[in-house]
Amino acid sequence: MTSTVLITGASSGFGLASATLFLARGWNVIATMRSPRPALFDAGDRLLVTALDVTDPTSIDNAVSEGIARFGQIDVLVNNAGVGLFGALEATADEVIRQVFETNTFGVMATTRAIVAHLRERGSGTIVNVTSSVTIAPMPLVAAYAASKSAIEGFSESLAHELLPFGVRVRIVEPGLAPSTSFAANSNHSADALIPAAYAAFAERYLGSMREYPTAYTTGEDVADAVYAAATDQGDRLRWPAGADSAMLAELRQSLSEQAFMARMRAMFGGAPVR
Repeated sequence: MTSTVLITGASSGFGLASATLFLARGWNVIATMRSPRPALFDAGDRLLVTALDVTDPTSIDNAVSEGIARFGQIDVLVNNAGVGLFGALEATADEVIRQVFETNTFGVMATTRAIVAHLRERGSGTIVNVTSSVTIAPMPLVAAYAASKSAIEGFSESLAHELLPFGVRVRIVEPGLAPSTSFAANSNHSADALIPAAYAAFAERYLGSMREYPTAYTTGEDVADAVYAAATDQGDRLRWPAGADSAMLAELRQSLSEQAFMARMRAMFGGAPVR
């Protein structure tokens, strides 16, 4: 029987690249997005494009039910949908932070919860949660975003133990920086409005240092490859850094003392103390 994957946030970036790869590998694909755009894909019997808003429980349940009705079962869930946020914490309103958590954290939990019983009753399946390299090396000016993704790391590791007795695996894919994706476009808030004057010099220095990033940025194909590998791996591996920069940060975090790692990150991010 052909395996089936449901991918959230499949209209662009990592989700679109992942859906395209799974289709190319012969899978049934349920490509979900808030506003369905079937024209993004070559139509075929193995593709279902349908609406799913991770902040709407009814939308989640409808998409899962539609996918099961179409293909008989779902073998893999890829929680990819997310929003970005760039700005200083002190300029970021509580409402804005909650909006980020609604999608990046609570949306992942809600979509996962909607499919767990289906996987558990079948005794097999995999949940792949897409987080970020900021969970490995949190960068400045993305504190709320880093928190929303780091919460999913803890959630995923705990859930991996919880679901293992039922034959269900949980995986984490950690994409690096990907300027070509819609991270900025998926943020509903202007970065300029969230950078107070007191932070302007630091933000300019920081963004300048990012233009001299010490390795290649992550591509959609990098993430799609990692998502596919995580979804099909039969071992016990939990985390899958995606992209050369994410792999570099993971290696640094593992190989350096905390003091040395923090010094390396401060140098990379241009974080000299303000006098």
